[in-house]
Amino acid sequence: MRTPRQSRISDPAERQQPQWSRRGVLTALGALPVAAALTAGPGGTAQAAEARRTLTASVIPRPGATYGVGMPVSITFSHAVADRAAVERAITVSADPGVEVAGHWFGDRRLDFRPRTYWAPDTAVTVDLRLKDVKAGERLYGARSERIAFRIGRSQISTVDLAKKRMTVVRDGRTVAAYPVTGGNADHTSWSGIMVISERLQETRMESSTVGLGHEYDIPDVPHAQRLTTSGTFIHGNYWTDAEVFGRDNTTHGCIGLHDAKGGDDEKTAGHAFFAGSRVGDVVVVRNSGGRAVDPANGLCGWNMAWKTWTAGSALR
Repeated sequence: MRTPRQSRISDPAERQQPQWSRRGVLTALGALPVAAALTAGPGGTAQAAEARRTLTASVIPRPGATYGVGMPVSITFSHAVADRAAVERAITVSADPGVEVAGHWFGDRRLDFRPRTYWAPDTAVTVDLRLKDVKAGERLYGARSERIAFRIGRSQISTVDLAKKRMTVVRDGRTVAAYPVTGGNADHTSWSGIMVISERLQETRMESSTVGLGHEYDIPDVPHAQRLTTSGTFIHGNYWTDAEVFGRDNTTHGCIGLHDAKGGDDEKTAGHAFFAGSRVGDVVVVRNSGGRAVDPANGLCGWNMAWKTWTAGSALR
């Protein structure tokens, strides 16, 4: 299952979004809109003022919240940025304890920041957007600055091996759980690579028509769904498949399924337990899926780039 239409959001830091796009994921994550009004510049005419556009930036994570060690800073602009170097120079991401952080542009409207490796647990991260009076393009000037601070909590790295149909959960360097899973079948293989939980839904509807699969499925109450890609890959609870399938066969349309109960209220199930122990920003690594590597821009998947490749995507390098 991939893309939900309606959902009940479990975390207070997340908001409901009826259609799933990158903008929807940003909203669900509590993306902070930063206004960057455009002016005509000094001495501008009335005609230039009428032609001005307004640039806004949606920033994740949201301030004051705590995230997993894989959480990048991701900024999406409402208009194409012509002078990427000027805009990137005006944005600083700092960490305590200190670590080098670099930006990478995914096109001309999205700028992400991350360190070389995952954040250390208990890191305090501060994002300074000094966009006021920064010229981003023709008649395009930032008019507002903002500071956003958030924290990194404990480390949790979950590795899904679809050859073995098993997921191992490592928290702060110690294996805390192992669950049988089912992944994408031969016709709908799961993405492989490093993914980051970007959204958590206690229950949601998943319908195949929303991902171009016709009328293959429509499940109104999928429990414990956690988004891994913008395109619609989730790791979620599954109550409609026989329990014997988990750990034995890959049968899904690309998602990672964990045995669960209808209604999601059985605490003894793998789906319930994994959801309860997870948070936005946690890392999920999928191996041996038989499928392609996930696009780094498909969700918060920039960790799939080597550091040299990542820094080459900065306008300042």
